[in-house]
Amino acid sequence: MLLMPDKTWQWGYNASYDALSISLGADMEFLTPYKSKVLIPDAFSAAEFDVEHARYYMDIVERLGKRMSLADAYLVQVALNATAARFMQKPQMPKSWFFESSDVCVYSEPGKLFDLRCNGDRVLVLVVETSLQASLVMLLDECCALSDSKQLKRFDTIKVMHDRLHPLRAQQQIVAA
Repeated sequence: MLLMPDKTWQWGYNASYDALSISLGADMEFLTPYKSKVLIPDAFSAAEFDVEHARYYMDIVERLGKRMSLADAYLVQVALNATAARFMQKPQMPKSWFFESSDVCVYSEPGKLFDLRCNGDRVLVLVVETSLQASLVMLLDECCALSDSKQLKRFDTIKVMHDRLHPLRAQQQIVAA
């Protein structure tokens, strides 16, 4: 069952877990993976999950629902984390050097899916926010080793230049004549 935003939803900071949370009503709290060091100051006090946040959340749910076959619970988790990253994380500088360049020019917008290539591996990312030259993306795969000592985990975000985004390619059938 998909969760639909309502006026009771609220942002909060859960000090016990050092994480941004979203109160989804009287009995439900969603903990994001985003710790205090990556959050904007507004994230540390209760704030309304407003119309802009709800619109963004619903847009991500709709776009992903059309593009991928996901369980409702996972779709909600992705959309809530994307919304939290978009509105409650500190701005980031691009860290494109970890990823291989693409030879295809792409159009990036929130909710689109792309591959990033790092150390010979491909990982699936969701565009959270975009600007003229770079996009903030959220990792949907389990992990991505950036180096021997640094890795991204599912739902971590990183900003990359658009020339690092590889379009997803549909399986092509080759028919011999």
